[in-house]
Amino acid sequence: MILWMKTQDMALGELLERLKTVIKTIDEIMQLDNSPLRATDITPDLRKRFAFLSGGRGDNGSPIIVFPEFPSFGEITDREFHNVLTYLTSVPSLSPTEVGFILVIDRRQDRWAAVKGTLLRIAGAFPGNLQLVLVLRPTTLLQRTLSDILFKMNKDEFKMKVPVIMLSSLTELHSYIDRSQLTQELGGTQEYCHEKWISHRTAIEGFALMVKKMAQTLQSFGMELAETELPNEIQATTTLLNTHTSKKNKMKDDLLVTLGQGSQLLESINEPVVRDPDHNMNQDELENLATVQRLLSQLDETERAFDEFWVRHQTKLDQCLQLCHFEHNYKEVNALLNQVAEKLSTFSEVGISPAHADHIFNELTTYEKKVCEVVDRAAALAHEGDELVQHSHYSEESIQPKCSDLRSASENVSNNFKAKKAHLLKALELHHHLERATKWCDEGIYLLASQPVDKCQSHEGAELALKELERHLDNSGQNQLTDLSGIGSEYEAVLNPQFRDQVEKVFQKQTSMLEMFDKRRVSLKKLAAKQTRPVQPVAPRPEAFIKSPLTSPAHKVQQERISEVDSCTTIICETGNGQLLNGDSTSRHASLSEEEENLAVLRRHVMNELLETERAYVEELLCVLQGYASEMDNPAMAPLIPTPLQNKKEILFGNMPEIYHFHKRTFLRELELYTDCPELVGRCFLERMTDLQIYEKYCHNKPRSESLWRQCSDCAFFQECQKKLEHKLGLDSYLLKPVQRITKYQLLLKEMLKYSKGCEGAEDLQDALTSIVGILKAVNDSMHLIAITGYEGNLSELGKLLMQGSFSVWTEHKKGHAKVKDLARFKPMQRHLFLHEKALLFCKRREENGEGYEKAPSYSFKQSLSMNAIGFTENAKGDNKKFEIWSNSREEVYIVQAPTAEVKTVWVNEIRKVLTTQLEACREARQQRAPDHVFQFPPVTGGAVSLSPFKTGQKSLKKGEERKAEPGSPDVNCSSPKPAGKGWNKASMSLNTSEEQDGYSSAEDPLNSDNEDDADKKLCVGKYIVNIDLNGSEDLSMKSGDMVQLVREGEDKQWLVRNLSTSKEGWIAASNLISLVKKSKSCQSLNSSEGSGSGNLSTSSSCSETYTGFSDLKP
Repeated sequence: MILWMKTQDMALGELLERLKTVIKTIDEIMQLDNSPLRATDITPDLRKRFAFLSGGRGDNGSPIIVFPEFPSFGEITDREFHNVLTYLTSVPSLSPTEVGFILVIDRRQDRWAAVKGTLLRIAGAFPGNLQLVLVLRPTTLLQRTLSDILFKMNKDEFKMKVPVIMLSSLTELHSYIDRSQLTQELGGTQEYCHEKWISHRTAIEGFALMVKKMAQTLQSFGMELAETELPNEIQATTTLLNTHTSKKNKMKDDLLVTLGQGSQLLESINEPVVRDPDHNMNQDELENLATVQRLLSQLDETERAFDEFWVRHQTKLDQCLQLCHFEHNYKEVNALLNQVAEKLSTFSEVGISPAHADHIFNELTTYEKKVCEVVDRAAALAHEGDELVQHSHYSEESIQPKCSDLRSASENVSNNFKAKKAHLLKALELHHHLERATKWCDEGIYLLASQPVDKCQSHEGAELALKELERHLDNSGQNQLTDLSGIGSEYEAVLNPQFRDQVEKVFQKQTSMLEMFDKRRVSLKKLAAKQTRPVQPVAPRPEAFIKSPLTSPAHKVQQERISEVDSCTTIICETGNGQLLNGDSTSRHASLSEEEENLAVLRRHVMNELLETERAYVEELLCVLQGYASEMDNPAMAPLIPTPLQNKKEILFGNMPEIYHFHKRTFLRELELYTDCPELVGRCFLERMTDLQIYEKYCHNKPRSESLWRQCSDCAFFQECQKKLEHKLGLDSYLLKPVQRITKYQLLLKEMLKYSKGCEGAEDLQDALTSIVGILKAVNDSMHLIAITGYEGNLSELGKLLMQGSFSVWTEHKKGHAKVKDLARFKPMQRHLFLHEKALLFCKRREENGEGYEKAPSYSFKQSLSMNAIGFTENAKGDNKKFEIWSNSREEVYIVQAPTAEVKTVWVNEIRKVLTTQLEACREARQQRAPDHVFQFPPVTGGAVSLSPFKTGQKSLKKGEERKAEPGSPDVNCSSPKPAGKGWNKASMSLNTSEEQDGYSSAEDPLNSDNEDDADKKLCVGKYIVNIDLNGSEDLSMKSGDMVQLVREGEDKQWLVRNLSTSKEGWIAASNLISLVKKSKSCQSLNSSEGSGSGNLSTSSSCSETYTGFSDLKP
């Protein structure tokens, strides 16, 4: 750099010295110090031609100034005379002027007075040195005589230091000056044109001044360039370079213009020679020619010096710009290297599962492209710096260290990336090893659990089971983990505490599985070696429990005990004396311990699956939110977002952020607390069941999200996001994850409950499963509910949605035309029913269009029935899948056919619950209003139990209000009271049962039946109210007013009765109940002789009840 600066200083010094020489030369040529006058200043005076330089020279080289004939010489002012003579004496070069001028005064046509006046002016005002004055005196005789006499007399007045010679003729003049140096008017041969002389002088002086100005401009510009400080910014350096280049180009153009004018002037001076090669230039013309050539030569040298200086200055500016670019790129690359290094430092995790490790590795692989780009850019920049140094950059001292830093940093990043990649590959290898080992262990555990105990008791069964175990052990291969020390030494670099704990758990699981295999193999080998008559395990008989559709707590306990006995059945082992023992306490406990251990392993397996899928689920949600949702707010991605998708993030993703934060911050952490006690995980679900209802909001928004996705699925935004994430599946697959997750919980809870029978948390698991199923049902029902169109009211006022489903519906209208009734039975309508707490909606299902969630059905509202004004019949004639719903005393009847008998049963039970709830609410309201007017049947002797809620007032009903039941098909009539004015209209609820039809109706007449009909009735499941105390067995005792429920019918015509007040159960003979039916005309009576007590029970749902209208009851 120092050498470069010295070279630049030398170039600047040479340029300035050259310019000083040019300026000095011009000053000498124009003699600005002695005579600042220029031809352009006195052109009018010169044009008068009272004196001129002819270009002639004397013998000693003295310039000749001629004063030609000028009659008006006396009119020339002193200023004009002085300016012209001063300028004429300044034109010749200095050396001839030092010798002196020769003046030739031509006054041949004048008088002596003119001669005298001229001499006096010259003597008094001639600015130069004089060598000789030659005067051509007047030619007339008188004037010539006067001139001779008067010149001698007045000689002293002229005061001239040089001789003044009076000449009488041109011949005398030629004796003093050669004719070749005189103009033609003086008898000489020299050609002279005064106008041309003035033009040349003006052009030469103008050219000289132009050269001088150019030199001064170049001098100032050179100093400006030399004194300019180099900037440190790219923009400033670029601006400075452009400015200097622009100025240089302008000066270069001016310089070329000046050279052009000099060349033209030179051609003008040489024109006579070019025209006539024999032409001899006078001395003044030769001097003019020499002057122009000298100026042109110096101008050429100045141009070369300036060009050389500019090249160096431009090189300096270019290198400054290169340095600015290099330093700017260095800062960017260095920042990128630091960013990449910081990012690589975040890849310190080894993952918690193979999927998680794969995800981290894929992220690192994706980031590899960025790392390579940064490293390549750093290498290219370092190479660029090396080239700058090789081309002798003036700042090589600062460039070389930066190049070294770039190479060092990029090498560190590359090595760090390779180390991270190798680290993750090692962790991934261990994860897959653990995954294979876990899968192998799970398969072994399932193999142990799936081997039937009874088949293993035979020789062939034992051999076959033993071969299965051996085959599984032979397939261990690379699946089995080696010792922990070997794994620790091989994978020491990736084993963090969490990963090490995971390895230990898998190893412990493998050890436990192998121990179970060893125990099973020992038992099987003993069975295969010696086989005696086995004792067959006794399986429970399920036939006794098939008849009842419901399971009582006692039945459940009995089943659990049988299941426990069955699970405790052991493989027969050989004793020391060769005898086979079955039921031995030692072998039984050993088998039970093995079975419990197997179930514990299975529970841990389900728990591990729950946790692993939960972690993967959280990672997937985070990936979607960061890779898609956040990118919608990224300004760089804004041009890729189509118009329909703008500002629609909440519609597309719903409340996914809320779901993610709940699982990440709360649910996953709480689930991990149950890792060691998976059978208790149901408590976690129960505690967070309210929070899990956020999935309902997500599912409600799913159709809108799906529609928006279908509209914009092909846009560049989704494609770019998917490309960055390297997802094989589109966003729609990930938007379905929450729906799949809430369904997955149901499956995992079922699996966990399957392996947790008899454990402490089994009830919590069952409740959690029920709640999850309830959430799924609520979501499903609400998805259908929001699709209803045409309902003018508020659906939320109808109460909770209990059931919904599609049915075939026939309608009958008593007041309508007969053909309407007949046609209706053959042309069913397809209706979708929505059962609410307060109303039943009939809707028509519309055709499904679109794909995915766009294919969700919609429903058109058709009919609504209030639940407090309907009745129903459980069994319609001809089909066990039909039931009837009616209103207005069967004026409007809807025959409903379910898809299956099971669906019909569920709906009938649910409708019965709604009506029963309304009945109980009415009873409570009536008891509060008139507690003293509740009538009961009198006690029945002989231990009879009467089931009747209230004493009926059949006689208060008018005959016109009575309805005759159709022969052969009596109905079970049930209605809720309707408000009418201040009181209630008369309503009754009666039960008529037959083999063909059970049901509820809203008939307004009392039950019309006799004892013989009642005797044929069958008992059915339902709730009843006890009218008198019953002191029965220890398991069952009732007091008057208790509500009981007939749960199911068991063997030997026994009925399981549950006291809902005490939650105790007991068995009562059906024959006693049926005998009680015969004794009652107003209600279905059940007689129970089991036990020593007696009591009266009244039905609340399935038995006949007759109400007296509330308006007839007085408070």
